[in-house]
Amino acid sequence: MVRESMEEGLLTSRYQLPPNGTKPTSNGADGDSLTDNLNMPSQPAASSLTPLLVFSTFVAVCGSFSYGCSLGYSSPAETGIIEDLDLSSAEYSVFGSIMTIGGMVGAILSGKIADLIGRKLAMWFSDVLCTVGWLAIAFAKNALWLDIGRLLIGLGVSIFCYVVPVYIAEIAPKSYRGSFASSNQLMASSGFAIMFFVGTFISWRTLTMIGTIPCVVQIIGLFFIPESPRWLAKCGRENEFEASLKRLRGENSDISEEAAEIKDYTATLEQQTEASFLELFQRRYANALIVGVGLMLLQQLGGNSAVVYYTSSIFKESGISGSLGLQVLAVIQIPVATLGLLLMDRSGRRPLLLVSASGLCFSYFLQGLAFCFKELPNLKALTPPLALSSTLIGATAFTIGLGGIPWIIMSEIFPINVKAQAGSLVTLVNWSTAWIMTYSFNFMMDWSLAGTFFFFSGISGLTILFVAKLVPETKERTLEEIQASITHSFSVI
Repeated sequence: MVRESMEEGLLTSRYQLPPNGTKPTSNGADGDSLTDNLNMPSQPAASSLTPLLVFSTFVAVCGSFSYGCSLGYSSPAETGIIEDLDLSSAEYSVFGSIMTIGGMVGAILSGKIADLIGRKLAMWFSDVLCTVGWLAIAFAKNALWLDIGRLLIGLGVSIFCYVVPVYIAEIAPKSYRGSFASSNQLMASSGFAIMFFVGTFISWRTLTMIGTIPCVVQIIGLFFIPESPRWLAKCGRENEFEASLKRLRGENSDISEEAAEIKDYTATLEQQTEASFLELFQRRYANALIVGVGLMLLQQLGGNSAVVYYTSSIFKESGISGSLGLQVLAVIQIPVATLGLLLMDRSGRRPLLLVSASGLCFSYFLQGLAFCFKELPNLKALTPPLALSSTLIGATAFTIGLGGIPWIIMSEIFPINVKAQAGSLVTLVNWSTAWIMTYSFNFMMDWSLAGTFFFFSGISGLTILFVAKLVPETKERTLEEIQASITHSFSVI
């Protein structure tokens, strides 16, 4: 406990946060130089928006597009796969849910892989897994090859879920980080929407080819983008760190302040030993862990993965054409995700999360009412329009907040010395909870159609309380400021 308190004091003393949340000052050896740099006339790196930064973000979020494709594939492909390969409903359920098994395995490995070989190579490794998985499905002759392909895709996209938001958070200036990180959700929604929309017109084998496109684009693009400066600094590769940061911020930008702050914070963390998995549960990381795990748990307990995987079945139960419902749902995804991107650095993370959870709470309650009306002869005609409206409201609410912001916050709140362990843990929580919900969803629907959605509405209500009480606002703050403030806020409780 004494050593832990000393480390907390060392960390927070180097990054003392004023009450108004303004920029912290360093008390370390670089303090004078940091103060001097504030008065330099050159363009500060924190406000630099360069073509390479935009391109690097685009290349990274190709992995998010691949993740969206994997989520959106199973629903439009269901009828074609079952008919062509003569699968039973149970066999297709295995195919639909086995991606989450691969996701759990990938989650355990994701943080360590990204720390060991770097962010770029981790994305490249994921691309290989996903490409092989999509090709296995495309040429599958039986259920075994379908399941192998889906399992490999789960492994690949779970690594994307961790490394893409982490890479974007580590390369983006604080003034643009929210908008750039929310492009992760925009691309995931785009992949999901394209699969839902195009899947109603083309065969399931052709649809798999769309899933390979972002992997190929990213494999090529990775040759032209820099590695994460913060990862390079953590590895002690100082020359490469400064060169990478300079490329990202532009040749005319002054990177001295940002570079000094990153090196100062990294030096502080180096005075602590590299944390093991068990050390992650020490008191100084508790606040960040509660926020990260809590958001991932509530995101999946809210039932989104289950609803996405079985959207066609839900529409059929509601008396809605499956194809029409999927097309309408696909059309709204990209505009809503774009709106979320535009609002991220204006409204902040917390307001969007609160709006998102409130919208989901309302939409699930409406969906539950729709299925209640289905059992009442006088109100049965209200079920289809009410079910479609509630689904669209829910999809809008999820996309604008809870779909992507938990991943953004996860990439921001953990210090780099525990980011691998913490990232693996929260990603594992996300995928394992997704498996539980997708596996149990059909049993819940058999138990009670209305009760299932009332349960999800209750979880969304709990999410509102959790965000309001515990989730910090991270808008326009550097990663070092965020992490130091979370450590400090818990140490004084």
